[in-house]
Amino acid sequence: MDGKDGCVIAADDPVLGTAFATEMLRQMRAIDRYGIQDGWPPHKILDPFILTVERRRAMPVIGDPDEDVAARVRAFFNGIAAMIEQECGLIAVPLISLTHEGFGRAMITVGKLVAMDRTLRDIHRFGFLSLSKMKDEADKHLSVALALIGQHPAVAGL
Repeated sequence: MDGKDGCVIAADDPVLGTAFATEMLRQMRAIDRYGIQDGWPPHKILDPFILTVERRRAMPVIGDPDEDVAARVRAFFNGIAAMIEQECGLIAVPLISLTHEGFGRAMITVGKLVAMDRTLRDIHRFGFLSLSKMKDEADKHLSVALALIGQHPAVAGL
């Protein structure tokens, strides 16, 4: 349930101390054009990514995504790309294509290699059950991408 500040992430959640959370905070602050989130604690900045069962029930099953949701989708995959760069030292480029109806594709290329490719559906409901689940999803994409880069270093280095 939402805490007194409306957040479902605890201020002392151990995931907030990880490199993943640090990168996601960097990405979210980068899209905060007007400085609205200045001074906000980390758990409040990352809270919109968490869709509890209650939050999901309150959302329509079919709907068009707004710009805030699209920005969070971009921030998530930009964060994964930045983590790929940190791990392998090669430039990782996120390519995200979304329709106004909430469908699309997220890809991350490294050189000529497509290191990550994910089809997106219903992005108006984009989110994770918990911060831990969000980190697990990012770690999964990161490990698969790094394995592909390791298998095809010549293509990734182009």
